[in-house]
Amino acid sequence: MLRLIPGPLVLSVVAFGVAITLLTASPARADPCEGRLPSRAGQHFSGPVRYVGDGDGLCVGISADPSTWIEVRLADFDAPELHSSDGRRSKAFLEQVAFGQTVNCEARRGRSGRVIVYDRVIAVCRVGGRSIGDLLRSLHAPEGGN
Repeated sequence: MLRLIPGPLVLSVVAFGVAITLLTASPARADPCEGRLPSRAGQHFSGPVRYVGDGDGLCVGISADPSTWIEVRLADFDAPELHSSDGRRSKAFLEQVAFGQTVNCEARRGRSGRVIVYDRVIAVCRVGGRSIGDLLRSLHAPEGGN
């Protein structure tokens, strides 16, 4: 039986591939939200906020099962990126306002004209009748993201 022993070049290429795979973050898999997204502007959905990913991204789910959670990008608030100087602070504000709260959301079109962008539905979500964006601004949460 012929047995091949990989040379240093093959081992280097394999190691490089493994390193790239481990170090590359995938935005679609950075959170546990895996539910089916509303695909048309005007569609409504509601439930408790189960997860907050950053200052303007959260997941709404009617059950504890992440496969039912809808990932939302807030249409009415742009927060700093999570890894910026105000990113963690911005996330904390969103957690304070929304985490565990039952929200009512309506899908909207974003600047691109699409309802779904980067595997998230763009929506305005309300807690007790007030939009989360308005609640965050009333608390002077940091703004200035993409």
